[in-house]
Amino acid sequence: MKWLVSLAGAGLVMITLRDLFHTLWHPTRHGGLSRLVMTALWRLARRFRARRRVVGLVGPLAMVTVVSMWAVTVILGWAIVYWPHMPGAFTFSPGSEAAQEPALLDSVYLSLVTVATLGLGDIAPAESWLRLVSPLEALVGFALLTATVSWVLEIYPALTRRRVLAIRLALLRDSDPTTQQIDCTAGALLLDSLATEVVRVRIDFTQYAEAYYFHDGEDHSSLAAMVGYADALARRGQAARRPEVRLAGELLAGALKDFAAILDQRFLHTGGTPTEVFAAYADDHGRSRAQP
Repeated sequence: MKWLVSLAGAGLVMITLRDLFHTLWHPTRHGGLSRLVMTALWRLARRFRARRRVVGLVGPLAMVTVVSMWAVTVILGWAIVYWPHMPGAFTFSPGSEAAQEPALLDSVYLSLVTVATLGLGDIAPAESWLRLVSPLEALVGFALLTATVSWVLEIYPALTRRRVLAIRLALLRDSDPTTQQIDCTAGALLLDSLATEVVRVRIDFTQYAEAYYFHDGEDHSSLAAMVGYADALARRGQAARRPEVRLAGELLAGALKDFAAILDQRFLHTGGTPTEVFAAYADDHGRSRAQP
């Protein structure tokens, strides 16, 4: 029975590590529990009246919640591993009153101290297998801390790229170039560079799906509000006379179609056309889509 309890704790740790791996290191970033937490917080925030203020906190709050969930489940999982063997399989420092505490409390305390790499030493494993397992928990705790820092350092450059594209589209919308103005070599280069940026943002949404739950501030820096104008520019490019401009317009239209497919597959689930997907994207972020 003791070993079944310990195996249950080890299973909880493995589930957590699997979720951490799929959220941060898997090529497609398909986190399970973390994705559910972020989606639930996003949908909950959208119900508030002061929607923009609340939604603006969802991204950072969701990341903190997910990291806290990982830490708590790792600590509890290892505590469950220790629990059936407490106190017989452990040694206690002289004068310590820890052995008089409930076994579960001592197990949680030991797990917390170990995962935080404090190493206080008042409770130490005595059996050989526990002496191997306990340092492994410290390594997991160090990996969790490193992964959290890496996650933060990775997500904000992706948000910057998305906002740069949105601001660029906002500036283009304000100048509103006509088909005739785009029908030149400079126009082809413009559409081609926009297609490249759209592809880059599409990859960001694949690699960092949690970026979807970050609010972009004002409309001019919100891709949800501005991506519809990129669709309008692509149509103008497709209608141009120069072949290089038409080609660039086709590239931009293809990039936008692929981007819409990722948004719909991972977040929106409308099953509609790219135009309908972009409208749903703007609505989900509380925006009015930029009109051509």
